[in-house]
Amino acid sequence: MRLKDKVAVVTGGAKGIGLGCVTCMAAEGAKVVLADVDVEAGEAAAEALQAEGRDALFVECDVGDKAQVDALIESAVAAFGRLDIAVANAGIVVAADFLDFTEEDFDKVIRVNLKGVFLTGQAAARQMVKQGEGGAIINMSSVQAVLAIPAITPYVAAKGGVNQLTKTMALALADKGIRVNAIGPGTINTEVMRSVVADKEAMRKVMSRTPMGRIGQPEEIGKVAVFLASDDSSYVTGQTIYPDGGRLALNYVVPVKD
Repeated sequence: MRLKDKVAVVTGGAKGIGLGCVTCMAAEGAKVVLADVDVEAGEAAAEALQAEGRDALFVECDVGDKAQVDALIESAVAAFGRLDIAVANAGIVVAADFLDFTEEDFDKVIRVNLKGVFLTGQAAARQMVKQGEGGAIINMSSVQAVLAIPAITPYVAAKGGVNQLTKTMALALADKGIRVNAIGPGTINTEVMRSVVADKEAMRKVMSRTPMGRIGQPEEIGKVAVFLASDDSSYVTGQTIYPDGGRLALNYVVPVKD
């Protein structure tokens, strides 16, 4: 139980990668707070964990709103007495031709995917500093912080920003005992990805750039989050780890079986 009695907040925790992080952390003994704008999914996820005997709480939160993020951290402390781990995972995607993106599209994605990471990390760090016992902050980046797909330009820009934000946070908080790292997943089996799986040609394109020949599972990202939240990574800060099936190492496409 690597996270026994630790208190973890996970934004975007109702489903997908966020829920994978929540599930894995709860399995390692953490008390988990799921934050999301999807109230129905969030409450269902928390109730399912409670039914398994886990300490879990759902809090509705729009991470682009500072007041709501501050209230999220306060709710976690009110429920469980402290905060040890924060996973800034909440994110959205808007796709379009580059020339067709609107200012509103760009602002919408940056607000959640970059500003939301900043607000979550800052609020969490302030609580951790107040406690005086350090902590771990994990930001959800992407292989798209390094690679680039023009059809999701705002997302790519935001994730690049997340990598740099992670470094500055790590440097700023190192002397306070707070470690800050990021995870940059490749193609993961989320709701968005499942819609791609149904399209045979689209799936061939995904597999052609994935050396391991399969998409990843949310729990595989959750296990990386557990590592970064635990003492197993006690000398790791300012880093981005890429669980991507080998995608970043690839400079050519690979054959795909029919």
